[in-house]
Amino acid sequence: MSCKMRLAVSGIVTHGLLAVSFLGIATVNADDWTRFRGPNGTGASADQNVPTTWSDTENLKWKTPLPGPGLSCPIVVGDRVYVTCYTGYGTSRENPGQMQDLRRHLVAVDRNSGEILWNNSVAAVLPEDPYEGFIQEHGYASHTPVSDGERVYAFFGKSGVVAFDRDGKQLWQSSVGNESGIRGWGTASSPILYEDLLIVPASAESEALVALNKHTGSEVWRKEAEGFGGVWGTPILMTSGGRDELVFAVPGEIWSFSPETGQLLWYAEGVPSDYVTTSAVAGEGVAYFVGGRPGGGVAVRLGGEGDVTKSHVLWSENVQGGIPTPLLHNGYLFSFSGDRVTCVSAETGQPAGQARLGSSSGRELIPGEERRPGGRGGRGGGGGGGGQSYASPIVVDGRIYLPTRQGTVHVMEANPQLTAVAQNRFESDSSEFQATPAVSNGQLFLRSNQALYCIAKP
Repeated sequence: MSCKMRLAVSGIVTHGLLAVSFLGIATVNADDWTRFRGPNGTGASADQNVPTTWSDTENLKWKTPLPGPGLSCPIVVGDRVYVTCYTGYGTSRENPGQMQDLRRHLVAVDRNSGEILWNNSVAAVLPEDPYEGFIQEHGYASHTPVSDGERVYAFFGKSGVVAFDRDGKQLWQSSVGNESGIRGWGTASSPILYEDLLIVPASAESEALVALNKHTGSEVWRKEAEGFGGVWGTPILMTSGGRDELVFAVPGEIWSFSPETGQLLWYAEGVPSDYVTTSAVAGEGVAYFVGGRPGGGVAVRLGGEGDVTKSHVLWSENVQGGIPTPLLHNGYLFSFSGDRVTCVSAETGQPAGQARLGSSSGRELIPGEERRPGGRGGRGGGGGGGGQSYASPIVVDGRIYLPTRQGTVHVMEANPQLTAVAQNRFESDSSEFQATPAVSNGQLFLRSNQALYCIAKP
């Protein structure tokens, strides 16, 4: 048992398949996209009417300017789209402003017209992490909200978790910690819902996984462990043998908890790394993880007890991964690192295909081509010109949609050949696109640091 896991077992404090259901949510519509990466975080949609091409003049239903930037993803609930932003501090590298002016916003938008229905803001609990270093890469609105159809829950880091009703009335606000991560990278993990619990990965704020009563905001259980401090991913919910499991990837290991009580169910060796930015991926009774530094991949069968490294780890391979969370589709696992897309067999972890994202000049995916020298990309691009993607991809009707920070969204077939379908961008928007898309009822929703977009066929 590793040092990290020994701490998790002794130091914890108590206070399926792509078709796995979004456990505990019964009041949302089937077409809703209610959390980070959609239903249970799979990033998958069966919608067959979403455009594969768009521009400022093609398949753009509406564009709505946002009050401020953010890396969080839009969610869709019924006739509304919700997204978080921040204002007042850290919106410009040249002139960051004063920390005391920082405010977080939850914005409700009419999905049919793009009209902002309400924009409610919350003052920052100070002192906040200063706008410097890696925090300049993502800012102060990096957690995707979650909804049960009646309320919307937004996590604002040190400023706590805030619940709003559909009309924008603030119902409660609860702190889950006010610490700063040891790396000074800020915070980004998103909350999820399970029955009457709102489960919050307070990684930087208190090195804890915290469950709140979704009606009152009161704390139901808390698990503290050093391993949580190196996490920027989001938990997933899975079911095995009638038992619900909350699966979370931490540096070097995969952990599973009871979502009802927070009890640790099992743990397994994962990818050797000192930090985790991606989330685990739900398969048919198997949890997958790809990412970390220097990278790697692992598949763990559910249903175990205690240390399941020898009994339940199905494969552990050197799979290349990066910041985006991988996708599972039709027996293949797709991971993304810089300008490289890797496809491996979900059953064995063995390579099945590889491609490199094309440049903004229109170069297509080139299967198997070697990476050019030039680093991992970033604000100015890099690699082969595809640019570093901070958003996680989604798969819609067998096609992968992957945004890059520079605003290009690559569309490719979700198969080992990774055939390029299209490259799309809004030439009118030069800001960064760092958020995972949302899909609902034939509409694709993208957000940049400037605007929220609805893409749909006429």
